[in-house]
Amino acid sequence: MKLLVTGGAGFIGSNFIRHLLREHPDDSVVNLDKLTYAGNPANLADVAGDPRYAFVQGDICDAKLVRDVARGVDAIVNLAAESHVDRSLVEPDGFLRTDVFGVFTLLEAVRDLGIPRLLHVSTDEVYGSVARGSSTERDPLRPSNPYSASKAGGDLLALSYWHTHGVPVVLTRSSNNFGPHQYPEKVVPLFITNALDDTPLPLYGDGRNVRDWLYVLDNCAAIDLVLRRGRDGEVYNIGGGHEVENIALTREILRLTGKPDTLIRPVTDRPGHDRRYSVDSTKIGQLGWAPRYPFASALETTVRWYREHETWWRPLKSGEFRAWYERQYGNR
Repeated sequence: MKLLVTGGAGFIGSNFIRHLLREHPDDSVVNLDKLTYAGNPANLADVAGDPRYAFVQGDICDAKLVRDVARGVDAIVNLAAESHVDRSLVEPDGFLRTDVFGVFTLLEAVRDLGIPRLLHVSTDEVYGSVARGSSTERDPLRPSNPYSASKAGGDLLALSYWHTHGVPVVLTRSSNNFGPHQYPEKVVPLFITNALDDTPLPLYGDGRNVRDWLYVLDNCAAIDLVLRRGRDGEVYNIGGGHEVENIALTREILRLTGKPDTLIRPVTDRPGHDRRYSVDSTKIGQLGWAPRYPFASALETTVRWYREHETWWRPLKSGEFRAWYERQYGNR
């Protein structure tokens, strides 16, 4: 297959491209990425010289560019997104542009060029907080912050193009990812790198919010499976099957880094903070997928990666990141 991966310089995107090149030697990949603050060419430095890989810097909202790079591909995998809830609370316009209008631009390109498949990668957060049980693909969407609302908008737009125009779209909605190359604003890499620097870990509220954690390589395998075997017009949940309270996650990171619990710094909770996410992954399980990486060992691997790749993350935690961090946590 010849694939266009959008947002391929980001966390999941770079891991997915590396997965494709490793698992499918006959595939080729074009990576279209705007290189916002979270897009990092260094994430794919090890494959930059591979003749099967090409990089194009650009915005998925640029219709002409999208058509130019998408012409002749067998599928588009859309991983381009603004994805940090905290930023969406103060700067929602960029989320609407990329997560909704960007999806529209891709859908129009797929429709006009006759591309056989668009796989749109989404999130379990579109279902909103789940007090009991797990969300299935048929459950209503109840997003509760601008990020999840923008992702829900993109999801619904994609499905509308399937129903009204027959555009061949398929969606995945995964639970919280973690692993190497994740920008350190997200809780796992933020807490790991803060702990390594003996810096307080800002924990929201009472720390009892629950997330289902999924190792990024398991998500990449699931996306790849849906790309090749999923049915047009369908949604597939991808859950890690390991729900953890944030306080327990924080303490485990401190244990793995050899740091004391006294580094935990409770801060004022985020507005509208969803209490619990949980998805039912039965449907993708019927395609033959199951997570391969146990949470405990995957988290240990992730901590070790950040410990051994200080030259990757330390430059990221200066400049723009430092200014944002101070605005976000300085007065909480």
